[in-house]
Amino acid sequence: MNILGIIPARGGSKTVPGKNIKILEGKPLLQYTVEVAKASKHISKVILSSDDDAIIQVANQLNLEVPFKRPSDLAQDNSPTLPVIQHALKFYKNQGVQFDAVCLLQVTSPFKTAKFIDNAIEKFMESNADALVSVKKVPDEYNPHWTFKVDEYDCLELSTGEKSIISRRQDLPVSYHRDGIIYLTKTDVLLNQNSLYGNTLAYIESPPDFNVNIDTMEDWEKAVAIAKKLNL
Repeated sequence: MNILGIIPARGGSKTVPGKNIKILEGKPLLQYTVEVAKASKHISKVILSSDDDAIIQVANQLNLEVPFKRPSDLAQDNSPTLPVIQHALKFYKNQGVQFDAVCLLQVTSPFKTAKFIDNAIEKFMESNADALVSVKKVPDEYNPHWTFKVDEYDCLELSTGEKSIISRRQDLPVSYHRDGIIYLTKTDVLLNQNSLYGNTLAYIESPPDFNVNIDTMEDWEKAVAIAKKLNL
């Protein structure tokens, strides 16, 4: 399978200024993802998608391919991920280069490993699903069978729509949430179905050591602590 690895990293972070190239335990945050993406045995090509000159400069220093500068309209605070991926695929399609799937790797989850990426890709290929995402288990107290929404009468009803509550924790079905570490999607699903997930979605559970997604300064401090613990 010919897989394009895309590392999205736009400028303009407000909560953690310069986040994508901020130094985390001796190296730019971007470098963590670049190193493991390049070490993957299943990713055919790894590129950066960015609108920011400073990020692009760091990427060049890391020998990360930067085939284009992302248009500013795809680098806003509210810009969704799907058009960013489609932009990259269409760039290569115009050059006559085709990929079977895309592996999206977020800079803000720096502690993934090449082995984890390859395990995810292997599971994705074996499943023949439209897409695969990395997940973590939802704590029991936040399980959808134990969470509520407010109905039209300002009363609580189960978010699942069920009428009765599962009383025993042991009877709760295991639930997962996306953790944003990795997304794998077939190219035809991205371009023809205009979807990041398709109709069949596989998953891989992330190890606890990966448990940070840097969005705030509190997340950054947590990442520093994890990096020290992992001796990075």
